Amino acid sequence: MSDNHNSGYDAIVIGSGFGGAVTACRLAERGYSVLVLERGRHWEQPNQYPKNLFDLKNLLWWRLFPNQFNGWFELRWFKRMIVVQGCGVGGGSLVYANVCINAPEEAFHTGWPKEISYHGLETYYKKVEGMLKPETVPHSQVSRRYELVRTGARQTRADRFRSVPLAVRFNQKDPTVSEASLNEFGRTQGTCTQCGKCIIGCPNGARNTLDLNYLEMARQSGRVTIKPLHIVRKIEKTKGRYTVHFDQIDPGPESVTTGGCEEAPVVVLSAGSLGSTELLLRCRDQYRTLPQISRCLGYNWGANGDFLTLGGYWNKIYASKGVTISCADDGLNGKAFGAPLFIEDGGWPKELFGKGAHVMPWFGQAMDAADARLFLRRSWLSWLLPNDSRQKMKLDLYWKSERSKAVYDAFATAHRDLIHETGGWVLFSPWSVSGILATPHPLGGCNMGTTSTNGVVDHRGAVFGCPGLYVVDGSIIPMAIGRNPSKTIAALGERSAEFIAADLKRMGR
Repeated sequence: MSDNHNSGYDAIVIGSGFGGAVTACRLAERGYSVLVLERGRHWEQPNQYPKNLFDLKNLLWWRLFPNQFNGWFELRWFKRMIVVQGCGVGGGSLVYANVCINAPEEAFHTGWPKEISYHGLETYYKKVEGMLKPETVPHSQVSRRYELVRTGARQTRADRFRSVPLAVRFNQKDPTVSEASLNEFGRTQGTCTQCGKCIIGCPNGARNTLDLNYLEMARQSGRVTIKPLHIVRKIEKTKGRYTVHFDQIDPGPESVTTGGCEEAPVVVLSAGSLGSTELLLRCRDQYRTLPQISRCLGYNWGANGDFLTLGGYWNKIYASKGVTISCADDGLNGKAFGAPLFIEDGGWPKELFGKGAHVMPWFGQAMDAADARLFLRRSWLSWLLPNDSRQKMKLDLYWKSERSKAVYDAFATAHRDLIHETGGWVLFSPWSVSGILATPHPLGGCNMGTTSTNGVVDHRGAVFGCPGLYVVDGSIIPMAIGRNPSKTIAALGERSAEFIAADLKRMGR
């Protein structure tokens, strides 16, 4: 990736996931120069990927020591909620389970600005498909996990079972052989060998991650500079332009250089639900560089109903064999399970959790209440720290499960029944045992609204009260959508890029 200095950027994009990669690519396509700042590494070779649970420097991102621990995953631990995030050029596409699926039409009936509708997004969903090339698992290559979900859905004599579209390249003839070829952007990719390593990096390059398409197209335009290992600390506006302040990690001596900055008339935050919300909270409440941001900031955060139950089976299942997710029992109409649930098979890499010979992880999403709040609180060490220290103020989450309890209880019951119907027993359910949830799909915090009294951004992603400042990622989605959200985030990015380009044109760029 290019790392050339350039002070004439039209836009700075913070983050390179499903919002940032799409926005940077489409702005470059329209002739604008873009700087992408990404806190994580550029994972260029498979030998760099995490190898096992003890490979901590490659496995984990630790915000206290990013110079030493700038790995693949970041885990954010809050009271009764764990959030999993990807770190690197390509953002969440590096660690997600490849699912490339539209949100259900009913998810847009309430809670969104009137300009956003399912049918209005269809054009953008198609553009995402054209870049990510989703396929379903070939019938001859389905896993034992796939068969269990299909059996469970058919037990109820309901037509709910479906293969899910995946941003993965498959060898239709022989899954044991990875066939290498150039994609349309000139990058070499192989095909899936069902190795189960999706979430820690495919050794064959079979996954259509964003660094192989949107970001590669952006790079080839010559108008985009991508700088990995740059941690954005603050945004301020001076003389009609935004200054983005950042630290830079030098992986050689494992040091961090502070005090870097770049300017542009437009800034796009795409650091994810937690990252974008936290950065704006710091700019409003800690550094006070953007005090005009809406008081709605941080509200209406949710986990998209993510749910996990481990099922045990006498027969061999092998959770580590096959793509991480391949199919679903679609009960989002709410009739099958008493609540709108989208139940999926699940898998894991044997390098992290073992082969899982007799274990089946049952996953899924639901329409939870999305009523949590992200906020900054003072650290107990704050009196010892300088005012500009990120550790002086900590990001925290206020989440109470009351309004979502019925949904999660329905999920626990549905998983239990499906496990029993497929000949297994419940090994462990974090929700049932301890009331703890984990989510790789955090949504909200910078929600869309019609004015600053009910939202942080408008339907374009433009921040109320801050002309030229946009948010384009999962944080702007105002409610749970009940399905894996990556394609919806990318579609919103395709849409927002058109408005951002029009904004730049009005500025005379």
